[in-house]
Amino acid sequence: MTDAPAVASLSYEQARDELVQVVGRLETGGEPLETSLALWERGEALAARCQEWLDGARERLAAAQNGSAQNESPASPEDAE
Repeated sequence: MTDAPAVASLSYEQARDELVQVVGRLETGGEPLETSLALWERGEALAARCQEWLDGARERLAAAQNGSAQNESPASPEDAE
């Protein structure tokens, strides 16, 4: 686990794919306790990274929708000034 890339540098897809692998290893079992704890900690960090990406995407979509709605709204008299 020491050669794993820093979680903060991972794209959403990279973090998600690694998280799937970590969960698979934990579900399979058979790992020593220390390894299982390290996997769990890595999984938590990966899940948080995925959530950061999803939150950012949600904010970008909301901003785009708000910008689109403002562009479609009828012009007010103040806009002509």
